[in-house]
Amino acid sequence: MLTGPKPEAAFIGLGSNLEDPVRQLRQALPEVAALPQTYLVKVSSFYRSSPMEGSAPGQPDYINAVALLKTTLGAHELLRALMQIEQRHGRIRLKRWGPRTLDLDLLLYGQARIDEADLVVPHPGLHKRAFVLYPLYEIAPAIEIPGLGALQPLLAACDAGQLEKLSFEE
Repeated sequence: MLTGPKPEAAFIGLGSNLEDPVRQLRQALPEVAALPQTYLVKVSSFYRSSPMEGSAPGQPDYINAVALLKTTLGAHELLRALMQIEQRHGRIRLKRWGPRTLDLDLLLYGQARIDEADLVVPHPGLHKRAFVLYPLYEIAPAIEIPGLGALQPLLAACDAGQLEKLSFEE
């Protein structure tokens, strides 16, 4: 149970394309849920997608999901905690958009708009990424994205490409 200040809704993007990506996400979710002052509310289905255009070549497909948290951690505190989970999963940041064991992105933090060197919220490019928008729509179809508006028109303008919703038997 969360006590103290009113909790913020935070949406986290989860992704992996190395070392059994489905297992990576399944193992990360309880770690995210165990963060102090944080409650895991909802998790989307898992989605398979090709690496983003401009990504390092030759990468395997990604598995992605979005989770809704309620937390009284500040945005920077939450980001630091997510990065610690990534490190425990062997995340090494060698190149931008390179392959990764685990990627945990702070997509949205309440209605906050943050533009700092170490944190940008809403997450940059969120509105152009099917692997974020489709799972986000699954768990929060009526959400308003700060500075971008309603989710539904963003989703309609985004090509789903090769995005594939996975069943839990995968």
